[in-house]
Amino acid sequence: QVQLVESGGGLVQAGGSLRLSCAASGSIFSINDMGWYRQAPGKQRELVATITSGGSTNYVDSVKGRFTISRDNAENTVYLQMNSLKPEDTAVYYCNADVRTGLVYRQVYWGQGTQVTVSS
Repeated sequence: QVQLVESGGGLVQAGGSLRLSCAASGSIFSINDMGWYRQAPGKQRELVATITSGGSTNYVDSVKGRFTISRDNAENTVYLQMNSLKPEDTAVYYCNADVRTGLVYRQVYWGQGTQVTVSS
């Protein structure tokens, strides 16, 4: 079994910064892509950023230039540095990871979510 545990959410004023962390643990053989998604009240979950095991990144247009995704492969941890936060960034943020637990078995796991609230 694999678990993803997120931390770092909270309340911040517009223009401020937060850093989210997500640590994967359990029966991990390797991790492929890792990512961050968010879901605002009344809206569908949307992709925020992804990062491959080699470090290639992808961002939704609304966060480009403000958010940075990174990972520590040795610690099975993914980070999301969020700068210049806006009220529209308010959402529950979820991490996910494409995990191999053996040579064959592969599954995408999700964290429990962490609330980010940006006040105007």
